[in-house]
Amino acid sequence: MPRTNFEELLDAGVHFGHLKRKWNPKMAPYIFMEKNGIHIIDLHKTVVKIDEAANIMKQLAYSGRKILFVATKKQAKDIVAEAAKSVAMPYVTERWPGGMLTNFPTIRKAVKKMNTIDKMMTDGTFETLAKRERLQITRQRAKLEKNLGSIADLNRLPAALFVVDVQKEMNAVKEAVRLSIPVIAMVDTCCDPTPIDFVIPANDDAAKSISLILNLLCTAVSEGTNERKLEKEKEAPDMMLSTSEREDVMPKRRTRKGAPRPMTTHEEPVAPVEEPATPQEEPATPQEEPATPQEEPATPQEEPATPQEEPATPVEEPEVEAQ
Repeated sequence: MPRTNFEELLDAGVHFGHLKRKWNPKMAPYIFMEKNGIHIIDLHKTVVKIDEAANIMKQLAYSGRKILFVATKKQAKDIVAEAAKSVAMPYVTERWPGGMLTNFPTIRKAVKKMNTIDKMMTDGTFETLAKRERLQITRQRAKLEKNLGSIADLNRLPAALFVVDVQKEMNAVKEAVRLSIPVIAMVDTCCDPTPIDFVIPANDDAAKSISLILNLLCTAVSEGTNERKLEKEKEAPDMMLSTSEREDVMPKRRTRKGAPRPMTTHEEPVAPVEEPATPQEEPATPQEEPATPQEEPATPQEEPATPQEEPATPVEEPEVEAQ
């Protein structure tokens, strides 16, 4: 079901294009007719393109990625800022800082500097400075907040760009094309739709037209973020159950004194029982060694038998001398 219809777009003035003499021939497929020197946009194609862009933005929001909203023209900046804040997305409504995408690390340094100044103001370091230094830092902080305050939470390159008025934001479109970042844009009859990935043919000068299309796209973004939150809430109890079941199933063994740890799947519980058998067999060898020294004393016991016979001979000799 389409997110909008022909009558809503017609009431908002989305069908009004630019003067015929200012048109871009590449926008011819999206032009319905010419009336009183003004081109009329085909709203049937606009409805289809809005649905296509809304689905893309919903998918990006569901995946948790950021979409950068860009609109620096006077009649669009306030509308874009409010819409981007409502869905917690970064936006640029002041001057586009050159190299914001292609030189993103330098832009991040400026944002970190702004955070450093905020930290100085909270921890009391700011009060120790001289009056002139405090005035300079305050002005610098205000300038950084004006240009980069809306992208302070953008820690990496955005997943997509949404642009209002492609001609005015040509620098942003060129940087996105160079980095292969998809661009979703409201394109009027005077603009070139070639570098745009998702073209929304519409009147980009009327505040009512910009507000209507932005509300439709922001609704899609909020749907994606809400679905992501619900899925995370469902996954959290499942993860807790799976970890508790795993702990119950896994057996435990003691490796140290009073320090049980779960056994791995490749270990067998029989292995610890066989280990003490080896030290019990080792004492069998030293028990046999004393048997050999018990036989050695047998030889010295026989030696005293020989000296006992020697005194027998001298006893007979005196008897012969007496005769």
